[in-house]
Amino acid sequence: MTETTIQMTKDELRRLIDEVLEEKLIEFFGDPDEGLELRDDLKQRLLRQKEATARGERGKSLSEVKKQLGMKNF
Repeated sequence: MTETTIQMTKDELRRLIDEVLEEKLIEFFGDPDEGLELRDDLKQRLLRQKEATARGERGKSLSEVKKQLGMKNF
């Protein structure tokens, strides 16, 4: 990345901070999923979702899910 933070939009800076924070947390605590195996049923579900997405199918929007769960802003 060659730009300085002053040249970044608020969203770009937020993404950068998120990425650095995630890297540091994994570095400090380790990957909580390391060594775990996916169950076969979960693997199949993920493959079906991947194929559906490749065909252009989409699920519910984030705002739709938040509304369904009764969440406002987070």
